[in-house]
Amino acid sequence: MNYTNLFKIALRAIAANKMRSFLTALGIIIGVASVITMLAIGQGSKKSIQANIAEMGSNMIMIHPGADMRGGVRQDPSAMQTLKITDYQSIRDNCHYVKAVSPVVSKSGQWVYGNNNTQSSIYGVNTEYLEIRQLAVADGTCFTEHDIKASAKVCILGQTVVDYLFPDGGDPIGKTVRFGSIPFRVIGVLKKKGYNSMGFDQDNLVLSPYTTVMKRILAQTYLSEIQCSAVMEGVTEKATEEITSLLRSNHKLREATADSEGDKDDFNIRSQEELASMMNSTTNMLTILLGAVAGISLIVGGIGIMNIMYVSVTERTKEIGLRMSVGARGIDILNQFLIEAILLSVTGGVIGVLLGVGASYAVNMAVHWPIYIQPWSIIMSFVVCTFTGIFFGWYPAKKAALLDPIEAIRYE
Repeated sequence: MNYTNLFKIALRAIAANKMRSFLTALGIIIGVASVITMLAIGQGSKKSIQANIAEMGSNMIMIHPGADMRGGVRQDPSAMQTLKITDYQSIRDNCHYVKAVSPVVSKSGQWVYGNNNTQSSIYGVNTEYLEIRQLAVADGTCFTEHDIKASAKVCILGQTVVDYLFPDGGDPIGKTVRFGSIPFRVIGVLKKKGYNSMGFDQDNLVLSPYTTVMKRILAQTYLSEIQCSAVMEGVTEKATEEITSLLRSNHKLREATADSEGDKDDFNIRSQEELASMMNSTTNMLTILLGAVAGISLIVGGIGIMNIMYVSVTERTKEIGLRMSVGARGIDILNQFLIEAILLSVTGGVIGVLLGVGASYAVNMAVHWPIYIQPWSIIMSFVVCTFTGIFFGWYPAKKAALLDPIEAIRYE
């Protein structure tokens, strides 16, 4: 018996029990749809995180004062004052793998203009900070090296601060705003960046020369942070090692010897590459978990196919006996039932793929979760469906093929 006839017989058998066939395939439909939707959400989250990290500067390096904290132990206040202007200057002048570097000091407080006010933070930085954080001035200009040397009371506003202080849409350039009691002349407005994936408003900030913030607001000589960017992503680790060696030398920390452990770093360094690796690892684990949970539905669907194929073999025992008595071989009977099982699973897979793609876009539209449907997830679904049909349909088909023709004809 050729495969065309076996295919037609399988189609007729499925069509004869439409509702039962649909319910049999329902487990596969739900399983495939769940797998595609879950993988789309997981991969979408991963892409979103990668995009946000890239927006912040994928080769960014952050240097903080104090040793790396473990177990939430509070450090001595003096340990948080280890970064100095000389450290920033040394990195700027001596690190070959660093493209841009900026000192950072910050203070949160109330900004006031006329009758309007808002809470925001002022960041004392230099001109290279915009390159490191991939910020841009949309209106006006950036402060200059002369402003930094003169500790000029000038600032660049983020768009959120502009919206609160100038709700009527007025031009803030040239206006004087106050941070507490200290006046600042607005010389620029930053290009809008919006919220990142962690819900942080990237436009709720004000930039000013670091010398201004250190002298006129904080009255301190140490830095809260130093931010750098490596010349390219591939050398971030080398840049980190270079900075570590330089700062240890600046801070006169003893190196480990055979007789002593040496001094621990009084600073800690984190890179966006390290953060990206950690976030990718977390999202990959989450995606695998979601996919595995959804994959259980495929197993349940496969068991449903096996169950129905067993029922089908029992119901059609006499038919099987008649076919075998007129010349059908055991392999023909096996192929007939195996084709039925594969048809059920593949049909369920096609419907499941369509439902999964539709559900993914529905989730994106309804709750605005990022999604990313990868072609391999759809291909994998078809492969799994076919394998499910063969795996769970084989045993009932084998049982049908091994029936004795005489006993099958006598079966009532």
